[in-house]
Amino acid sequence: MSPDQTFANKLRVRVCGVLIQDDKILLAQLHSPITNKLVWMPPGGGLTFGESMKGCLKREFKEETNLTVEIHELVHVNELLKKSYHAVECFFEVKKIGGDEKLGKDPELSWDRQMLHDLQWVAIDTLPEIDFAPSSLKEKIRNWDRRFNYPIF
Repeated sequence: MSPDQTFANKLRVRVCGVLIQDDKILLAQLHSPITNKLVWMPPGGGLTFGESMKGCLKREFKEETNLTVEIHELVHVNELLKKSYHAVECFFEVKKIGGDEKLGKDPELSWDRQMLHDLQWVAIDTLPEIDFAPSSLKEKIRNWDRRFNYPIF
């Protein structure tokens, strides 16, 4: 089964982390099954049944970036509804508390089917110049000091 079929034709809840330091955001580059192109986005992944959103995000961040993070408030919600893909994506502010950045992998995909390609700190003022997803989050990141958070307990 190809990576695009692993996530197609099912409703997914994704939990992602926005890690900003020194006017840069940590982004993962992955192959989008929707656009069939490389795209940059905050690290994160799918919530599993019975798993808390905070627990999921800690796990996903460790798998994809090798970092241990502290989860703060919800900053953005995006609904992805394109082709055979439907996801509700919740973006939380996170703070690094341990580890060194290193590109990880998606454990649900074999090595030859990995979607992750790169991990980089990207200057916030360069976001308009790169393929970034979701586009609805760009403005919030560019105006990070004026963001509105949603407490999740």
